[in-house]
Amino acid sequence: MNAHLRTALALAGQSVPVLPLRAGKVPFGNCHTCRDSMCGGRPNMKTPGPCTCPAPCHAWAAATTDPDIITGPAWAPVWQQAAAVAYHPGGIGLTVVDLDHADAVAWARRTLPVTRTVRTTRGEHWIYQGAMSSVNAVRDGVDIKSTMVYARWLGPGTGTMTTLPDAVRALIVKKPVLARPVIVPAPTGGGECRHRTPAYLERGIAMAEQRITAATSGIHATVYRTFLAVLSAHGRCGCLTDAHAARLFAAAQTKGETARHCTDAWSNARTALGM
Repeated sequence: MNAHLRTALALAGQSVPVLPLRAGKVPFGNCHTCRDSMCGGRPNMKTPGPCTCPAPCHAWAAATTDPDIITGPAWAPVWQQAAAVAYHPGGIGLTVVDLDHADAVAWARRTLPVTRTVRTTRGEHWIYQGAMSSVNAVRDGVDIKSTMVYARWLGPGTGTMTTLPDAVRALIVKKPVLARPVIVPAPTGGGECRHRTPAYLERGIAMAEQRITAATSGIHATVYRTFLAVLSAHGRCGCLTDAHAARLFAAAQTKGETARHCTDAWSNARTALGM
C-alpha cells in the first residue's frame, strides 16, 4: 500500500471525503465517459449534485469516505499513478482560502482572522469552519475552495480553526455597479428640503438595506419595490447620491442579485416614478 493510499484511508476514517490526483494537481477520469476535466459532458464539474456516472468519477464528485471504493477495482490502479490526495472541503463544512504567493499571504495576515494554516508550495491554505460558494481569483493570488471543488491535502496544518468570517464571505460578492446620479429638479417653493437632514436620509437608506437583507423569498420583487420606495421618498430633491445607491446595490447582490438586475431595477423604478 503506497503512501497516498494510506493517507486517503486515514482521512476517510475521519469522515473526510477524498480522491486521488494525478500529476499537475488534476483529477483522474475514472470511467470512459469522463476524460480529464469532463464529467458526463459537464465541463469542470460546475453543475450542482453528485456525479451520475456508473462508477466513482471525476473531481469533487468522486470524493468519498467509503474504503471499499477507495481500495476497489476502479481506483486500485489509480493509486499507483497518483501524485497527491485531494479532499472536498465543502463536503465536511470547511472553506479553504488558497493564497498562491507571498503577497497574497501578506494580504491575508493584514485582513483576515487568524485560523488554521497549511503551507503550500508557493503560499498557504487558510482553513475556516463553515462552507460557502467557491470562486477563483477573488483577488490576485486568492481562490476560495469550499463547495463543488477539491483542494490538495497537505497535512493537518497548525493553529486553531476559526469560524468562517464575513470578511471571507464578502470576497465573492461582486462590487456593486454605481447607479447613475439621480438628477432631478430641486423642489420649488423656496422651503428647505426635509431630506437634507442627514439623519432622515440615513434612516431611510438603512431601513431599505434591512428590508432587502431580511427577504427570504421573492428577492427580485423585493429589490424593485425597495428601490421604488427609496426613490419615491428621497429621489426628487437631489439628495440621493451614488454612495447611497451603491449601498442598496450591495445589499441586493449579497442576496444573489446581479449587478445588471440591480441597474435594471433602479432604472425601472425611476421610469415608473417619471424621473
